Amino acid sequence: MNQQNAFITALDLIASLDPVLGDIVLLSLKVTLSAVLIAAAIGLPLGAALALGRFPGRSALIVVSNALMGLPPVVAGLVVYLLLSRSGPLGFLGMLFTPGAMILAQTVLILPIVISLTRQIVEDLWAEYEEQLRSLGSSRMRAIPTLLWDGRFSLITAILAGFGRASAEVGAVLIVGGNIAGYTRTMTTAIALETSKGDLALALGLGIILLTITLLLNTGAFVAGRMAQRAAG
Repeated sequence: MNQQNAFITALDLIASLDPVLGDIVLLSLKVTLSAVLIAAAIGLPLGAALALGRFPGRSALIVVSNALMGLPPVVAGLVVYLLLSRSGPLGFLGMLFTPGAMILAQTVLILPIVISLTRQIVEDLWAEYEEQLRSLGSSRMRAIPTLLWDGRFSLITAILAGFGRASAEVGAVLIVGGNIAGYTRTMTTAIALETSKGDLALALGLGIILLTITLLLNTGAFVAGRMAQRAAG
Protein backbone atom coordinates (compact mmCIF):
# COMPACT_ATOMS: atom_id res chain seq x y z
CA MET A 1 0.00 0.00 0.00
CA ASN A 2 1.48 3.35 -1.02
CA GLN A 3 1.36 6.37 1.24
CA GLN A 4 -1.51 8.06 -0.59
CA ASN A 5 -3.73 4.99 -0.38
CA ALA A 6 -2.72 4.50 3.24
CA PHE A 7 -3.79 8.06 4.06
CA ILE A 8 -7.16 7.62 2.32
CA THR A 9 -7.70 4.31 4.13
CA ALA A 10 -6.78 5.99 7.42
CA LEU A 11 -9.44 8.63 6.89
CA ASP A 12 -11.96 5.89 6.06
CA LEU A 13 -11.09 4.10 9.32
CA ILE A 14 -11.74 7.29 11.27
CA ALA A 15 -14.94 8.18 9.40
CA SER A 16 -16.36 4.66 9.74
CA LEU A 17 -15.52 4.51 13.46
CA ASP A 18 -13.43 1.38 12.99
CA PRO A 19 -13.86 -0.72 16.18
CA VAL A 20 -10.17 -1.65 16.47
CA LEU A 21 -9.11 1.97 16.13
CA GLY A 22 -11.87 3.08 18.48
CA ASP A 23 -10.90 0.60 21.19
CA ILE A 24 -7.28 1.77 21.06
CA VAL A 25 -8.27 5.44 21.28
CA LEU A 26 -10.72 4.86 24.14
CA LEU A 27 -8.17 2.86 26.14
CA SER A 28 -5.54 5.56 25.59
CA LEU A 29 -7.89 8.29 26.80
CA LYS A 30 -9.02 6.20 29.77
CA VAL A 31 -5.45 5.53 30.89
CA THR A 32 -4.22 9.08 30.39
CA LEU A 33 -7.25 10.81 31.91
CA SER A 34 -7.11 8.52 34.95
CA ALA A 35 -3.41 9.29 35.40
CA VAL A 36 -4.05 13.03 35.06
CA LEU A 37 -6.85 12.99 37.64
CA ILE A 38 -4.71 11.05 40.13
CA ALA A 39 -1.70 13.31 39.54
CA ALA A 40 -3.86 16.43 39.94
CA ALA A 41 -5.45 15.16 43.16
CA ILE A 42 -2.01 14.49 44.64
CA GLY A 43 0.10 17.14 42.93
CA LEU A 44 -2.03 20.27 43.43
CA PRO A 45 -2.08 20.19 47.26
CA LEU A 46 1.54 18.94 47.44
CA GLY A 47 2.73 21.67 45.09
CA ALA A 48 0.89 24.31 47.07
CA ALA A 49 2.26 22.99 50.37
CA LEU A 50 5.75 23.00 48.91
CA ALA A 51 5.25 26.62 47.81
CA LEU A 52 4.07 27.94 51.16
CA GLY A 53 5.51 25.50 53.69
CA ARG A 54 8.73 26.16 55.56
CA PHE A 55 10.44 22.96 56.71
CA PRO A 56 13.87 21.29 56.58
CA GLY A 57 14.65 19.78 53.19
CA ARG A 58 12.21 22.00 51.29
CA SER A 59 14.85 23.27 48.88
CA ALA A 60 16.00 19.73 48.16
CA LEU A 61 12.42 18.66 47.41
CA ILE A 62 12.02 21.58 45.01
CA VAL A 63 15.21 20.61 43.19
CA VAL A 64 14.12 16.96 42.99
CA SER A 65 10.62 17.77 41.73
CA ASN A 66 12.04 20.09 39.08
CA ALA A 67 14.58 17.46 38.00
CA LEU A 68 11.91 14.76 37.75
CA MET A 69 9.97 16.86 35.25
CA GLY A 70 12.48 15.57 32.71
CA LEU A 71 12.33 11.97 33.91
CA PRO A 72 12.90 9.65 30.93
CA PRO A 73 9.72 7.60 30.34
CA VAL A 74 11.64 4.32 30.05
CA VAL A 75 13.15 4.94 33.50
CA ALA A 76 9.70 5.57 34.96
CA GLY A 77 8.47 2.42 33.26
CA LEU A 78 11.39 0.41 34.63
CA VAL A 79 10.79 1.63 38.19
CA VAL A 80 7.09 0.76 38.02
CA TYR A 81 7.93 -2.60 36.44
CA LEU A 82 10.29 -3.45 39.31
CA LEU A 83 7.65 -2.42 41.85
CA LEU A 84 4.90 -4.51 40.23
CA SER A 85 6.93 -7.52 39.12
CA ARG A 86 6.34 -10.81 40.87
CA SER A 87 9.42 -10.35 43.06
CA GLY A 88 8.74 -6.64 43.67
CA PRO A 89 7.16 -5.08 46.77
CA LEU A 90 3.80 -4.61 45.00
CA GLY A 91 3.89 -7.85 43.04
CA PHE A 92 1.05 -9.30 45.13
CA LEU A 93 -1.33 -6.83 43.43
CA GLY A 94 -0.97 -8.61 40.09
CA MET A 95 -1.11 -5.32 38.19
CA LEU A 96 1.75 -5.85 35.75
CA PHE A 97 0.68 -5.85 32.07
CA THR A 98 -2.70 -4.32 32.92
CA PRO A 99 -4.19 -0.87 32.28
CA GLY A 100 -3.72 -0.18 36.00
CA ALA A 101 0.05 -0.52 35.65
CA MET A 102 -0.03 1.88 32.70
CA ILE A 103 -2.02 4.42 34.73
CA LEU A 104 0.54 4.16 37.54
CA ALA A 105 3.45 4.67 35.13
CA GLN A 106 1.84 7.72 33.56
CA THR A 107 1.00 9.13 36.99
CA VAL A 108 4.68 8.86 37.93
CA LEU A 109 5.52 10.86 34.79
CA ILE A 110 2.86 13.54 35.27
CA LEU A 111 3.12 14.08 39.03
CA PRO A 112 6.44 16.02 39.07
CA ILE A 113 5.10 18.34 36.35
CA VAL A 114 1.94 19.12 38.31
CA ILE A 115 3.84 19.58 41.59
CA SER A 116 6.52 21.86 40.14
CA LEU A 117 4.19 24.06 38.09
CA THR A 118 1.69 24.31 40.95
CA ARG A 119 4.46 25.34 43.34
CA GLN A 120 5.57 28.13 41.02
CA ILE A 121 2.03 29.37 40.40
CA VAL A 122 1.11 29.39 44.11
CA GLU A 123 4.39 31.06 45.07
CA ASP A 124 3.72 33.86 42.59
CA LEU A 125 0.16 34.30 43.83
CA TRP A 126 1.29 34.38 47.47
CA ALA A 127 3.87 37.07 46.66
CA GLU A 128 1.11 39.12 45.05
CA TYR A 129 -1.64 38.63 47.65
CA GLU A 130 0.29 37.96 50.86
CA GLU A 131 -0.42 41.32 52.46
CA GLN A 132 -4.13 41.16 51.64
CA LEU A 133 -4.50 37.58 52.88
CA ARG A 134 -2.62 38.27 56.11
CA SER A 135 -4.83 41.29 56.76
CA LEU A 136 -7.79 38.89 56.60
CA GLY A 137 -6.14 36.66 59.20
CA SER A 138 -5.04 33.95 56.82
CA SER A 139 -1.84 31.99 57.44
CA ARG A 140 0.28 30.40 54.72
CA MET A 141 -1.35 26.98 54.99
CA ARG A 142 -4.86 28.33 55.36
CA ALA A 143 -4.36 30.37 52.19
CA ILE A 144 -3.78 27.27 50.04
CA PRO A 145 -7.45 26.68 49.01
CA THR A 146 -7.88 30.36 48.16
CA LEU A 147 -4.71 30.50 46.08
CA LEU A 148 -5.52 27.27 44.27
CA TRP A 149 -8.93 28.63 43.33
CA ASP A 150 -7.53 32.01 42.31
CA GLY A 151 -4.92 30.33 40.12
CA ARG A 152 -7.31 27.76 38.64
CA PHE A 153 -6.85 28.85 35.03
CA SER A 154 -3.06 28.74 35.26
CA LEU A 155 -3.31 25.38 37.01
CA ILE A 156 -5.44 24.04 34.17
CA THR A 157 -2.52 24.84 31.87
CA ALA A 158 -0.22 22.85 34.17
CA ILE A 159 -2.59 19.88 34.13
CA LEU A 160 -2.88 20.06 30.34
CA ALA A 161 0.92 19.99 30.13
CA GLY A 162 0.85 16.76 32.11
CA PHE A 163 -1.83 15.32 29.85
CA GLY A 164 0.22 16.18 26.79
CA ARG A 165 3.30 14.44 28.17
CA ALA A 166 1.37 11.31 29.06
CA SER A 167 -0.64 11.07 25.84
CA ALA A 168 2.51 11.16 23.68
CA GLU A 169 4.47 8.68 25.82
CA VAL A 170 5.55 5.26 24.51
CA GLY A 171 8.35 3.74 26.60
CA ALA A 172 6.78 3.50 30.05
CA VAL A 173 3.41 2.06 28.97
CA LEU A 174 5.15 -0.38 26.66
CA ILE A 175 7.30 -1.72 29.52
CA VAL A 176 4.53 -2.11 32.09
CA GLY A 177 1.60 -2.74 29.70
CA GLY A 178 3.15 -5.15 27.23
CA ASN A 179 1.23 -3.73 24.23
CA ILE A 180 -1.35 -6.53 24.38
CA ALA A 181 -3.90 -6.26 21.56
CA GLY A 182 -7.36 -5.34 22.81
CA TYR A 183 -6.16 -4.93 26.39
CA THR A 184 -3.13 -2.66 26.87
CA ARG A 185 -2.46 -1.31 23.37
CA THR A 186 -2.51 2.48 23.31
CA MET A 187 -2.28 4.91 20.42
CA THR A 188 1.45 5.50 20.72
CA THR A 189 2.41 1.84 21.14
CA ALA A 190 0.04 0.84 18.32
CA ILE A 191 1.55 3.45 15.99
CA ALA A 192 5.05 2.10 16.68
CA LEU A 193 3.94 -1.51 16.17
CA GLU A 194 1.81 -0.98 13.05
CA THR A 195 4.50 1.11 11.40
CA SER A 196 7.06 -1.63 11.96
CA LYS A 197 4.58 -4.15 10.49
CA GLY A 198 3.94 -1.94 7.47
CA ASP A 199 0.24 -1.32 8.31
CA LEU A 200 0.45 2.38 7.59
CA ALA A 201 -3.31 2.93 7.39
CA LEU A 202 -4.00 2.14 11.04
CA ALA A 203 -0.82 3.93 12.14
CA LEU A 204 -1.80 7.04 10.17
CA GLY A 205 -5.36 6.94 11.50
CA LEU A 206 -4.11 6.84 15.07
CA GLY A 207 -1.53 9.50 14.28
CA ILE A 208 -4.20 11.84 12.93
CA ILE A 209 -6.31 11.38 16.07
CA LEU A 210 -3.28 11.88 18.33
CA LEU A 211 -2.32 15.04 16.46
CA THR A 212 -5.90 16.32 16.76
CA ILE A 213 -5.84 15.70 20.52
CA THR A 214 -2.52 17.56 20.75
CA LEU A 215 -3.95 20.54 18.87
CA LEU A 216 -7.01 20.58 21.14
CA LEU A 217 -4.74 20.48 24.21
CA ASN A 218 -2.71 23.43 22.95
CA THR A 219 -5.89 25.32 22.18
CA GLY A 220 -7.17 24.58 25.69
CA ALA A 221 -3.88 25.72 27.23
CA PHE A 222 -3.99 28.94 25.19
CA VAL A 223 -7.58 29.66 26.20
CA ALA A 224 -6.80 28.90 29.87
CA GLY A 225 -3.82 31.23 29.71
CA ARG A 226 -5.91 34.06 28.28
CA MET A 227 -8.56 33.51 30.93
CA ALA A 228 -5.87 33.64 33.60
CA GLN A 229 -4.63 36.97 32.21
CA ARG A 230 -8.15 38.38 32.20
CA ALA A 231 -8.75 37.19 35.75
CA ALA A 232 -5.51 38.79 36.88
CA GLY A 233 -6.41 42.01 35.10
